[in-house]
Amino acid sequence: MSLTAARVPVPSSAERIRTVLTGATSLTLTTHHRIYDLIDAHTVTPKGQLRLHPPADSPLAAEVACAPRGALAALLHFTDIAPTAVRDRVRARVTLSGWLSPAGPDDPSGTDHDSGTDTEGDGAHEGYALRLDTARATIEAGETGATVGLDEVVLAEADPLAREEAALLTHLTDDHADLVARLAALAGPRPMNDTLRVIPFALDRYGITLRYEYARGHGDLRIAFPAPLTRAEQLGERIHQLLTTAHACPHDRRRLSH
Repeated sequence: MSLTAARVPVPSSAERIRTVLTGATSLTLTTHHRIYDLIDAHTVTPKGQLRLHPPADSPLAAEVACAPRGALAALLHFTDIAPTAVRDRVRARVTLSGWLSPAGPDDPSGTDHDSGTDTEGDGAHEGYALRLDTARATIEAGETGATVGLDEVVLAEADPLAREEAALLTHLTDDHADLVARLAALAGPRPMNDTLRVIPFALDRYGITLRYEYARGHGDLRIAFPAPLTRAEQLGERIHQLLTTAHACPHDRRRLSH
């Protein structure tokens, strides 16, 4: 239930998909025959195409090699989990469906601009690779879900904080409880009634989301930054701006029953 009519900027569904793909360290891959749990085995090209990097002698590589016309139908599942210890930590689920095939020598690789990983220079993902030709991309967040056009995903950019978000939220929670309390105070007294604790829940270029936990259920308060972030080092400045110009900051409060 929305407690105010005010709206704050939020990432688009396409931006969220790119961000989840970039920030995730693991995924679950489902084929007709097997389920694979892959850790630190994917990169994203600047055009949003996913690359998998299993060992060349792995069961997955063998399954792709035996697939009709060398293309293996697959579902890839990514789960975005809040890095802080809150109730209901799953923030979003992204599913890609398409076909896996060996990435040829002419396929673009180079620097992964979404993740900041040099797929050729660091040696971590040299050699065998699979490319995913995506047919469908969906995202589920809370009670909402969306199918996102592939062109939108290609044109979208991952959030500039995708790789740093977990460390920033953890640092804010563990070392700056005073700042969290001051941010929570921006909501006014009403959402604080019966609140057990307030914990940073999500952070992106547009704002920060606080999770209010009650004896029964929880609710989220999203607070917009005065201007979008372009790099992690700007977070302290933006929080300072929020606290000094609180009267001008729009809020979108949602209390969720669970």
